[in-house]
Amino acid sequence: MRTFLLSSLSILFSYVAFVGSSAFAAEGPLLGFDAAASDNQHALETEFDSHIDRVEMDRWMRDFSSEAHHVGSPKGKENADAIAALFRGWNYEVEIAEYQVLFPEPLTRELELLSPARYTASLTEDSLDEDPSTSVIDDLLPPYNAFSIDGDVEGELVFVNYGTPADYELLDRYGISVAGKIAISKYGGSWRGIKPKLAGEKGAIATLIYSDPADDGYGPGDVYPTGPFKNESGVQRGSVMDMPTYPGDVLTPGIGATGDARRLPIADAPTITRIPVLPISYRDALPLLEAMGGEVVPREWRGGLPITYHLGPGPARVRLQLEFDWKMVTAYNVIARLPGALYPDEWVIRGNHHDGWNHGAADPISGLVALLAEAKALGALAAAGNPPARTVIYGAWDAEEPGLIGSTEWAEHHAAELQEHAVAYLNTDGNGRGFVNVGGSHVLESFFNEVMRDVEDPQTGVSVQQRRRANLRINAGSEKVRTEAKNRANLRISPLGSGSDYTPFLQHLGIASANISFGGESAGGSYHTMYDTYEHYSNWIDPGLVYGEALAQVAGHATLRLANAPRLPFEFSGFSDNVSGYIEEIEELAETMRSETEADNQNISDGSYDLVLDPNKTFGPPIAKEPVPFFNFAPLKNALARLEQAASSYDSVIADGAAASARENYLLYTSERELTRQQGLSGRPWYKHHIYAPGFYTGYGVKTIPGVREAIEQRQYDQVAGQIDIAAEVLNAMASRVELLVEE
Repeated sequence: MRTFLLSSLSILFSYVAFVGSSAFAAEGPLLGFDAAASDNQHALETEFDSHIDRVEMDRWMRDFSSEAHHVGSPKGKENADAIAALFRGWNYEVEIAEYQVLFPEPLTRELELLSPARYTASLTEDSLDEDPSTSVIDDLLPPYNAFSIDGDVEGELVFVNYGTPADYELLDRYGISVAGKIAISKYGGSWRGIKPKLAGEKGAIATLIYSDPADDGYGPGDVYPTGPFKNESGVQRGSVMDMPTYPGDVLTPGIGATGDARRLPIADAPTITRIPVLPISYRDALPLLEAMGGEVVPREWRGGLPITYHLGPGPARVRLQLEFDWKMVTAYNVIARLPGALYPDEWVIRGNHHDGWNHGAADPISGLVALLAEAKALGALAAAGNPPARTVIYGAWDAEEPGLIGSTEWAEHHAAELQEHAVAYLNTDGNGRGFVNVGGSHVLESFFNEVMRDVEDPQTGVSVQQRRRANLRINAGSEKVRTEAKNRANLRISPLGSGSDYTPFLQHLGIASANISFGGESAGGSYHTMYDTYEHYSNWIDPGLVYGEALAQVAGHATLRLANAPRLPFEFSGFSDNVSGYIEEIEELAETMRSETEADNQNISDGSYDLVLDPNKTFGPPIAKEPVPFFNFAPLKNALARLEQAASSYDSVIADGAAASARENYLLYTSERELTRQQGLSGRPWYKHHIYAPGFYTGYGVKTIPGVREAIEQRQYDQVAGQIDIAAEVLNAMASRVELLVEE
């Protein structure tokens, strides 16, 4: 079977005129290819690159971002139809998959400072003469947080910094509670949805969120239109759906939101907030914060406004009124399919959403135009007689912004087919200028290092891998990361939490996934504001779309290689090495918590805190915590040792570059499923992956080996042993799969 498959692929590649391999190609064949197939694949990628047209990408960006195009908007549907027409013109099989989803839009937004002075918040963003797009306001959504509940509340303000668990612990030491109060929080520190979630758990009656200029305004640089950063009227919109519980349509958890789907009553949807929440500008936040009294905030909490920041509560008292139109809208996913010539039942899926909060040039159109450029190039190769060996599916998702809704509904609707046929899911979203960033399943780490090695950075002429390595060696915050960037053969790819459309594929269905972008040299001041326009993007983010082209090359080469590799380029030594690091981190976490808890409890009991704290201030000692027990990590380490041995044996199997049988490739692309359990994570069963998950109190931020890590972090010590056994179970399942591959 191996000989037949390799011969078939060689026949397929014989149609390619060899035009020279990549300038950055290393000696030796690509992972999953033999030497001859590697040369042909590099030639194919060179031809692919020649079809990428930045002028065309720019034209698409200008068109798709010319008006507001959120889910349910006329422009959103118009864009979906235009994207489908493009795919049809490139000879893809196209469907528009429709889902009926809940999407609240604001009817009433009122915020007023009642005392000690009076101020009515404008809750508006300013149109700018320098940016004509900001005057195109038809169908523009005003600043709000989707999936906040309705509310009409009045109360004193309490400043909660970023509204993280650590911030509330510090407030406790001041003797300050948000119970019955309105929390005012800065954006940052955690995902926005965590702020009302945690405030509500603490008894707050509402939350206000603003972008402090120290973080995202005149602190880091000039504000728009003089520079890229957030001006005084800019407001970050966004969903506050409780996505760490589950993403997607709030009324149809776990099933596709088709027209006849059984839906929860709105009042029973667990991912809608329990308190009202509203985002505001720092122009509107200033009078509120200026009116606050109480203790001065800790030094590390101070922002960039020209005031002294106080904690409250009060005397600032505000009234917040919110009312929403809780309506059903249609989400339009564009699904385009290019059938595989050799393995049509193996699917490589590539996605980017098309909906935006407003004009959405950076988020998401900058990523979408790269995807379209790739798809057109792949279609041109197929038309010239070089179709992909595996089926390639492009998804342009709708309703990502309100909570990953379009992709989640499609993935839930087609779950059984995807688990049977999906090889991998590759995601992009917004793109910028600078350094390549790849996060994903660690079975793809070696693969992506080869891809990054073979794409040229447009500013420096070296490979994007080499430029990223240099950035880590100079700018990484940890000595360990700097040393690894210098000495480790492969750059690590980041584990994935949440925040974009890879989530349902990776963490619900166990499909190996990756998220790809460039950034680090472009500011994010336009994020989810009305200033995310073509003019802002083309001036400040990626002028000329040179990194848009680089993104199309990285993601396009990855798609092509996954589609054409005779042996799927999955590798397990990188996975086991990363998991080893995660286990070490958890052991260090437990040890650090144990020693710090012992020290704090000793200082509390012997009165040391009382002696050093100012008796004229309300700031008191921390509350004594339960001692941290010792945990038995042996089951986890034993499973890791078995996996490391199996991974090493598999490295020997693939050293000769031999093609795989259909069964071997099936075992490879379904290997990520072994890291999931049908029961899901404790308390949130939608998330089934037990190596990567978004943190329950971080939102987007990843928690690796989440069951164990979060049980320790949240001091749920009675659950740790059981979570260790579960994590060991999935690692042993992966080891068994790799051992089976070795035997094949």
